[in-house]
Formats: sequence, structure tokens, C-alpha cells
Amino acid sequence: MVEVKVPSVGDSISEVQISKWLKKEGDWVNINEDLVELETEKASVQVPSPVAGILTKIVKKAEEFAAIGDLLAEIAPSDKPAAGSAPAAPAAAAQKPAAEASDARVMPAAQRMLDENKLKASDVTATGPGGRVLKEDVARHIEAGSSAPPVTAQVLPAAPTAAKTPVPTSTQISVGGPDRMEEVKPLSMIRRTIAARLVQAQHTAALLTTFNEVDMQPVMALRAKYKDMFQEKHGIKLGLMSFFAKASVEALRRYPAVNAEIRGNNIVYRHYYDIGIAIGGGKGLVVPVLRNVEKMSFADIERTIGEYSRKAMENRLLPEDLEGGTFTISNGGIYGSLLSTPIVNPPQSGILGLHSIQDRPVARDGQVVIRPMMYIALTYDHRIIDGREAVSALRTIKEVLEDPARLFLEV
Repeated sequence: MVEVKVPSVGDSISEVQISKWLKKEGDWVNINEDLVELETEKASVQVPSPVAGILTKIVKKAEEFAAIGDLLAEIAPSDKPAAGSAPAAPAAAAQKPAAEASDARVMPAAQRMLDENKLKASDVTATGPGGRVLKEDVARHIEAGSSAPPVTAQVLPAAPTAAKTPVPTSTQISVGGPDRMEEVKPLSMIRRTIAARLVQAQHTAALLTTFNEVDMQPVMALRAKYKDMFQEKHGIKLGLMSFFAKASVEALRRYPAVNAEIRGNNIVYRHYYDIGIAIGGGKGLVVPVLRNVEKMSFADIERTIGEYSRKAMENRLLPEDLEGGTFTISNGGIYGSLLSTPIVNPPQSGILGLHSIQDRPVARDGQVVIRPMMYIALTYDHRIIDGREAVSALRTIKEVLEDPARLFLEV
């Protein structure tokens, strides 16, 4: 047997969480074919098979934690698939027992309860549409006196460590009847890191937010005029983020403190502009970094953001994609946010929050007109950024966007 162990995924990372298995026991795997997806505190990592053969044993299940070097699985090497070996299965099916994997009548939450209580779908009276088994059906069966022991609450440790002690995965808990169920899941590695960093920012930085609003008509008119030419030439759509990234670089150039950080008793001023772009991924919000935005073209920015977005949805961002960054842009407007106060990403000192574009009445040359307006917010660390600098930096972003020709004339 060939053992598959948790590989080293970074100098500072000692623990991972099994995100999902891409194969199930009995499947044939090719050499270098991805077996399992691991989640670290920074990103997701795929572990390939070191040999071709049959996956005979999965040791660590989905959602469990493991230390670097822990055994994940065992593979029986072979030159070709053995007779009767299972073909490759979708990742979603890899989490179910083989006997239940093809049963489309069982809802996922119900399947977990069945597995945890060692029950079969045929034991339960289904009440869902089309004869589907719901988690309420399973809970009702258990409450009625199933021979299987009821599911009891498990107390999760505050922060799983690299110890060998197994960490509980998802647990269904009844809190007063079959219609009052709770699901307890261990906090994911990435979510734990996000939580820790946000609390760190609140506890160590003196955060303050300033607001302004931008008339987006000039940018939207420019996009409408050149979007077809841009896409034909570069093979990618011209979005809004490239305008904001370039406008942010201009603001950071004029007000270097917004691009700085505190290191001990020193202030470090960066003369390069690595801007993190907050992206909603498969595991939640991630912030991959665009390096040297001052040297990137609009097409470079849009193309790189598109690549990061695809990798984020597939949970294939690498730790190095997320490291560093001197400033961050977060666009809550794509989710409908009208106004918010974003939190800085330590050790950065500033973050720009974007919001929904809405047609609003505004005064122009003594007349009330309708314009596509966006509220923007800059949260900053008041320990090194004065209010004058923050307000001026945000106003610079506003002025550049309301007269985007300035991006090309450098005025």
C-alpha cells in the first residue's frame, strides 16, 4: 500500500481541514490526479495521487482536521484498473456510502442524519415532494423510538489544534422536537482565520471611516463607448474594478500614509501598490492581491481579477495569491449594499468600500438631475493616518472617477 499524507503547505501552517474528497473508496485514480481538497488558514490545496491504483481506504473524512504528516488515505498501486473497480465519481458523491450514493430521493441533510444514526432511507417514511426523504422525516423516525441511539450534542473545542484527537464533524441536534433541529459544524480553517484577523484589527487599530459619493455617469459612459472594442482587443469585459484600482493608486501616491503600515515603533511607507480585491469564493470572502497595480493596464487588472474569481469559486487559490497587499478594495455593492464600514485587513492601514449604484436626484449647475450615484467609504487606521489625509484620499478617488480622463493624462 502507498500512504497519502498531509503535505507541507506553508512554513507557518501546521494544521489543515479536509474540505472534500474528490474520489471515494474503491475508485481508480491516475498518478498526479487530485484526490482530496484540503483547506488551510489561507487557501485551499489539492493533494494529487502519488501513484496510479485503487483508493482502498480513506482515513480522514470531510470536515475533520489533520496535522501535517497525518495519514489521509491508502492506495493499492496498479498498472490498470482492476475488474470491478469503481469509476471516478463526482466530489459530491464521495461523501456518501456507496449504497446510498445514487439515491436522489434523500436530501443531503437527511443523508447525514441517516449516516450518523446508522439508518437506511428505506427505514424512514418520506414526506417530501416526490417522495424525498427530509431531515425532519429522519428526526421524526428517531423521536418515535428508532433502535438507533439518538443524536446528542457534542461540545466542540474552541480552537482545534494539531493534536491527533479526532475533531467532530457536522452534528444534528434536536432542541425540543423534530421541527426544532440545529446543525453544529466546526468552524472552517479560512473562517477561523478571517474571524481572528477581524478581531485583531478591531483590538489593535484605531479604526475610523469617512464617506463620500461618486457620480458614476462619466465612467459608465466611457465603458459603454469602448466596451465592445475593449473586449474584441483583449478578450475580456471592461469592468468597474479596474477604474477603482487605478483611482486608488493615484490616491495612495498622493497620500502615502494610506499605503503604509506600522511595524513595531516604525511606520513603513511602501512605494509600490499591491491592492487586494475582495472576492466571494466557494469558502467565503477571500482577498487575492494584484501586484504592482501601478504598472498594470486596465486589461491586466480585469484579466487577473477574472482569473482569481474562477480560482476562488473552484477553491483553487494558492496561499501566495492571498499574501501581502498594501491596500484593499471591497465591493459590497454587488450584493446590494447601500452603505457600510469595512474593516481593514491587518497590517494594512486602509480599505475602500464600494456600494450599489443607484439613480438619485442631485444638484448640478442649479438644476436637479438624475445621476447614477455610488456611496464610497474609506476605513483607515487613525494611528498613522490623519483625518485630513483620509478625507483627501477618498476625495481624490471621487475626482478621478468623475473625470476618468485624468487616469490617462496623469493630472
